[in-house]
Amino acid sequence: MSPATQRAGWSHLPLRAAAFVALTCVTILGVSAWREWAARDAVLKGAETEMANVTRSLTQHAEDSLDLLDSGVVGNVSRIEMDGTSPETIAKLGNVLEARKKAVPRIHSLAIIDEHGNWLTSPGTIASTLSDDAFFRYHQLSPKREPFVGHPVKSLLEGEWVVTLSRRFNKPDGSFGGVVLATISSRYLAHFYEQFEIGRNSSTALMHGDGLIIARNPSNDKFVGHSVGDTPLFRDASLQRASGVYHFKSPLDGAERLSFFKRSGRYPLVMLATLDKEELLAPWRAAAVSRMLYVVALVMLIAIIGAVLVRHLQRGQRMAAALVEKEAHFRLLAEGSSDMVTRIGLDERLRYVSPSSSRVVGWRANQLIGTPALAGINPEDLPEVQAIVDAMKRGEREEARLTYRNSHRKNGEVWLESTMRVTRKDNGRVDGVVAISRDITEHKKLENRLETLAIEDSLTSLANRRRFDDRLKEEWARAYRDRSSLALLMIDVDHFKAYNDEYGHPAGDACLRLVAKIIAAETQRAGDLAARYGGEEFAMLLPNTDAAGCALVGERIRKAIHDAGLVHSSNETSGCVTVSVGGATCRPALERTAGVSSLVESADQALYAAKEAGRDRLMMSGELVNLLPKASGQ
Repeated sequence: MSPATQRAGWSHLPLRAAAFVALTCVTILGVSAWREWAARDAVLKGAETEMANVTRSLTQHAEDSLDLLDSGVVGNVSRIEMDGTSPETIAKLGNVLEARKKAVPRIHSLAIIDEHGNWLTSPGTIASTLSDDAFFRYHQLSPKREPFVGHPVKSLLEGEWVVTLSRRFNKPDGSFGGVVLATISSRYLAHFYEQFEIGRNSSTALMHGDGLIIARNPSNDKFVGHSVGDTPLFRDASLQRASGVYHFKSPLDGAERLSFFKRSGRYPLVMLATLDKEELLAPWRAAAVSRMLYVVALVMLIAIIGAVLVRHLQRGQRMAAALVEKEAHFRLLAEGSSDMVTRIGLDERLRYVSPSSSRVVGWRANQLIGTPALAGINPEDLPEVQAIVDAMKRGEREEARLTYRNSHRKNGEVWLESTMRVTRKDNGRVDGVVAISRDITEHKKLENRLETLAIEDSLTSLANRRRFDDRLKEEWARAYRDRSSLALLMIDVDHFKAYNDEYGHPAGDACLRLVAKIIAAETQRAGDLAARYGGEEFAMLLPNTDAAGCALVGERIRKAIHDAGLVHSSNETSGCVTVSVGGATCRPALERTAGVSSLVESADQALYAAKEAGRDRLMMSGELVNLLPKASGQ
């Protein structure tokens, strides 16, 4: 190389170096800017995930709250349709409603309304006039029996906004009989949402399906009842899906917001959790400006490799900080919840347990971590729970909700309701299950009590008329299949009205209980059923019993009641309480046109004949098969 050529090369070197440095700086700045924009997107995506989790939790809470209200409404509808709306029945139900309201704080009020719109329960139970009675008009015009969740309405007496859940009950002829109404306070929901600290200028709102706000945090009193039905969430066809994210400018306060919405699959509810975008991006913006200045200051002082290493370090720090923040947020939600939150690994051992475990199962969190997750489940319920957990571990189910019995350290055994959901790694593989469990023992006890009340006569503790009618149909069908006989005894207390008039209704009730006790003593087989048919009349169903067996049981009952010697001076024949008994038997498989009503009519006719013949006796109608034409070939 000649000196001239060498000098030309040296003269171009600063330019080349400047070009290289300029290119390097532009590249570094460009890459840095791109990464900051990606970080911005990551902040937004992380916020969307966080809001999705919050929204799902709050939607589940709203559905659970309405389910709790509906369970009480269903029980009262059944009781009213069975017992009617007499003052005595309403008084009893009023006590039950008041007790349930005190036991469950989230229930604001429970009430019963007749078909004319009159409030049958005490006005103290609920404000007797609401600002809107659309729920009543709905049930009055619609024969549907499912629950109706109405718009938020304002109690004109209390001035409090409430959400109504109601069901229609019918009269015995199937016509409209009135409405059982339960409400939950908007203020209760808003207070619950205060537990979720998602940002200073952020909000959570529960809305009716048409956009009317039910509850909001913050400023619930200001916005409840306000309609946002004209916003894109309710008008844009692309947003009419079960859940999703969208960015919008709030019509309530004009702030740019990032939101996640979730529509309930069972009720006309929409849950919306929003973040103020300016507030969300402020930390990122401040950090981004600082990082870009740092890169510009160092770009002329460090090598490209050093810059790359710094960028990788910064990236790793951001990722670690994000993981720590997510874990802290999860612990904040889990440890602040009254429900027990657990995380189950693929080995079915507990990896995390929230502090509320001491209240739910009686064990502290540190005593449970590392133990088998299914160890305390009742053996009868364990196979079902195990099958569900296995399916979730295999990825066949994403979530499940189940009820089972579980041992409690101090209280023996309790009923738990658990909502389980699969957790996955970044590559999509299942790495465990998160379970949220709550104690529903009292709820189960109430369910069992309501089931008993639906089939049992409250005075005599025998089966009621409804239970008798159902069993009669079942036993008739069984006797038809087995080609066996079916017997029925109808038992009526003689001169019972005179007994009541002479000794008073308390004595009359005691008399009926004594008669019921004697009849119940004769139900010696598992299939026998003793029932109070109505008033002073009783019925006894005897499957697989012929006429002789029916007469034998009926005579034992008649004699036992006579021998009890309960004084009845108006019964001139015997001077004590007696009964008249009518019996009938049949073989359903041999009948052509007979049905269950034929057996009842035959036993009733025999009972009438016993009374006509002087009372205190048993009369058999003869087997029904001899009274009706037989099927050909029988």
